[in-house]
Amino acid sequence: MLRSYFTLSRQYWPMLSFGLISVYWANFGQSFFISWYGASIQQQLDLSATAYGSAYSSATLVSGLCIMAFGGLIDRIRLQTFVLIVGTGLCLGALLMSQVSSLAMLIVAFFMLRFFGQGLLPHTSATTMGRYFGANRGKAMSIANTSVALGEMTLPALTVWLIALVSWQSIWLIIACTVPLVFLPLAFWLLRRAGPPESPAPTLNSDDSPIRVDGSRRTLLQDGRFWRVLPLVLAPPFIVTGVFIHQGSILAQKHWSPTLFALSFVIYGAVHWGASIITGALVDRYSATRVIRFLGVPYIVGMIAAGLFEGNGLAFVLMAAMGTGMGMMGPVVGSIWPEIYGTRNLGSIRSLITSVSVLGTATSPILLGWLIDDGVSINNLFIGMGVYAFLASALGHYSYRPAARAQD
Repeated sequence: MLRSYFTLSRQYWPMLSFGLISVYWANFGQSFFISWYGASIQQQLDLSATAYGSAYSSATLVSGLCIMAFGGLIDRIRLQTFVLIVGTGLCLGALLMSQVSSLAMLIVAFFMLRFFGQGLLPHTSATTMGRYFGANRGKAMSIANTSVALGEMTLPALTVWLIALVSWQSIWLIIACTVPLVFLPLAFWLLRRAGPPESPAPTLNSDDSPIRVDGSRRTLLQDGRFWRVLPLVLAPPFIVTGVFIHQGSILAQKHWSPTLFALSFVIYGAVHWGASIITGALVDRYSATRVIRFLGVPYIVGMIAAGLFEGNGLAFVLMAAMGTGMGMMGPVVGSIWPEIYGTRNLGSIRSLITSVSVLGTATSPILLGWLIDDGVSINNLFIGMGVYAFLASALGHYSYRPAARAQD
């Protein structure tokens, strides 16, 4: 398996490296990174936890809607132009964060970081990998998404080290400078070095589809199989975001120390990376439509175990399960849409999926927070999320069934 990854990397290293750096710079808009600045921002602006959380959720919700509207541009303009727009937006968002002095400025900064960082940069990477690669699409998605695990393992420690040396605003200024000085020049150079794309893989057209598959967003929305698999696709971002945002309540009720939970993040990142590599190879061998049926299994096991049992070891079980599920998600969800609907309108389709996923990450903290405030225990929340993963998996099992193959 590793030999196939090495062979792929030697042949297509420019495009794979482009996917890697796009996903890595996207980490600056992810919840796990921004959350390290929450306390400093609240203190700087004298914000309550409710005001801060509402600002973050509202910016994320608007970001999700905008991704649905503008993500399809990647189908209609040059990739280099799209990368320039997205990179410039991320740079301006980080620059604004370094100068934030009011709640209104904070909301705009959050929006720009979430829209260009969390939303459009991974969208750019996944859409490009989906178009450029065929038979090795799953492995390409895995390689690009290793930057997520790399960021999870390195950026928190780097942030703590930098905060001890400079102010948190200065860190965001440094991040803003890296975009025009490092990311954009490197991205353009890699795209110039990229050779012709890999031969396209066939599109799977299952006989149980009641409509003609033409690859448009309308086709996706008219396809009942999509609606059956959607709850399973949304499970990983919904569950993981809810757990991360409400980790304070989880630690208090489970009697886990912050040090223990911080250590479990290393397990999360390592398992995330390993699961992504293995899943990418499985997707290329068996197809994403087969592997996706197992996407909810780690959450079923991890959530129900954390809800039923006590002890410090459950923190590692929980984080390993979530890391496995998130590692599986990149290659599976990134590959299934071009497998079924082709690559002609892949950007439009992926922007819809990304938008819905972002909306899920925005509603999860609100819903779980409301349940916690209403007196629902963390153990019951864990069990409830495990049951949701089980039901979503059962429904997803009856979604896409690969049968006949039709070329793009």
